[in-house]
Amino acid sequence: MKRRVLVIDDHLPSRSFLIKTLSEKGFEVAGEGTKGSKALELSIKTAPDVVLMAVGLPDMDGVSAASKIMEENPTPIVLLTSHYDPETIERTKSAGVMAYLVKPLREEELLPAVELAISRFEEFSSLRKENEDLKKTLEARKAIERAKGVLMKKQGLSEAEAFSLIQKKSMDLRKPMVEIARAIVLTEEITREKSS
Repeated sequence: MKRRVLVIDDHLPSRSFLIKTLSEKGFEVAGEGTKGSKALELSIKTAPDVVLMAVGLPDMDGVSAASKIMEENPTPIVLLTSHYDPETIERTKSAGVMAYLVKPLREEELLPAVELAISRFEEFSSLRKENEDLKKTLEARKAIERAKGVLMKKQGLSEAEAFSLIQKKSMDLRKPMVEIARAIVLTEEITREKSS
């Protein structure tokens, strides 16, 4: 399957070079544009595998546009610039950009930068998902511990009995244990509020 690319560059020779070179290298050009303000909309509409975008755009700089894309429609981004300075590089890193190329663009640098951006983005996405999964697991474990504590205190159960009760209710109701645990804790909080 061909990788899809979105090209945002207001400099016609640069944009033409990118489209021609990427097409020759087996990429499908999903879309093209000349304005940073349209970059997010185009990235959502075309669903590219990677976005190549110039930093210097007439209406909004590419770093700001990249930041918006990463917030609302995370996609690997390669920024293109004719000059680089420490401030732009810092802004680029903060925006979540995966690669950076200096103009004039050279064919031999283009493909490695695009592949690197896609690969880094996949690693980044994988780590973020793993982090979210770990957070959910930790939150679930905390909720179950709190619910066990409530059952042990209110019903005089041992820790193992409290856990078994939560587990049984989970199976009976076909709901995750964390939902049962949260319901137990919520019921206890409501009961406590009513009695105070």
